[in-house]
Amino acid sequence: MKRKSRALFFAILIFPLMAFFASCTWDGDGPLDVMPNGQSVVGKGYFMGAKLDSGKTIHLLSDTLYLSLSQIWSFSNCSLNSIDVDYNVQDTLVVVSPKVNIKVNTEDCPSPMYRPDTLLKLSLDGIPPEVTGIVVKNEADSLFASIKLRRGKLVRDTFSIFVDSAFASPSMLPLRTKKSPSFLRVLDSITPQKFHWRTLRAKCQMRVDMCEKVVADTIYPTNWYENDTALVPVRSACVSKDSTYCLDSKWEYDSTALGKVKTRLDTIWHMSTYYVEKIPKCAMVSSYAISTFTLGAKVNVVRDLFEPDESELSCGPATKKDWVAYRLESNSLVTADENKAPVDSLYKIWKSATVARDTVYVDSLAADSTESK
Repeated sequence: MKRKSRALFFAILIFPLMAFFASCTWDGDGPLDVMPNGQSVVGKGYFMGAKLDSGKTIHLLSDTLYLSLSQIWSFSNCSLNSIDVDYNVQDTLVVVSPKVNIKVNTEDCPSPMYRPDTLLKLSLDGIPPEVTGIVVKNEADSLFASIKLRRGKLVRDTFSIFVDSAFASPSMLPLRTKKSPSFLRVLDSITPQKFHWRTLRAKCQMRVDMCEKVVADTIYPTNWYENDTALVPVRSACVSKDSTYCLDSKWEYDSTALGKVKTRLDTIWHMSTYYVEKIPKCAMVSSYAISTFTLGAKVNVVRDLFEPDESELSCGPATKKDWVAYRLESNSLVTADENKAPVDSLYKIWKSATVARDTVYVDSLAADSTESK
């Protein structure tokens, strides 16, 4: 009986294994065909992202231009057959229209990428002189990227501008440094504020010095909060500055002994600082970088200026045709609106602003250390 039981158990165990191995010998095993009966389908894909990059703010005609395509819908990366880059001229624009060609067949495609990216180098020869920009569109005529096209050269300059300490005084504004390039500071607006406060009685637990005369010393807070009532401790202090009435750690405050609520009026001075430069007609500041804006010291500036050649027909972008201004707080170009009010008013302020002194004062004595502007 024991031998029969063992034989039956062995048969039950071996049957699933035999069935498993038998299933692996069936014909037609392996990856499924992408297309039935080995058919091949040729068609068009499309892209949903594009970027033009020449490594600079503006694209010079002589610079290399790269086109980055992303989110390419081509069934899979194995099905991406080719990308054709066509372009045509429309008015003052070169319209680049990449075409995604796909070919789906039965070839095995391990780890397919369904939305690949690619980088293409563009060769745009024979561009007419009236063209001022390049744009990228897909077959649905959707605009994805654009870049300004200019003819000329970029010139990099490194220089220093001395910023007088008078720039910190709102009463001195508007104020600017000498010549061009220069820094301009203006007072935009003044916001009145009202703060509430009340006194708080303070008692010394251990006196340090026996003063002949004692005066009240009010310790005002360094920060005021408009929606809170500040508690201002009132301590005793020696009239003589050489004597100390009490240690800071030995003061005890009585929150039940509060004075009447009083009002403190204050203002917020809103000031803006600009980098300003007179430029050749139709030129442009491509980029600029400054060191820390420190009052009473030199500020180092590195600036790339685009100088147009004789064949250049377009202007800008600039604040004016021969004048440009950047706001330091937001690092943004000051542009003109429909009425040209911001740029025109700022230009008038720059023209009429007081020019700061370029002499450094040391210990109230004038030192002849004129800085180049």
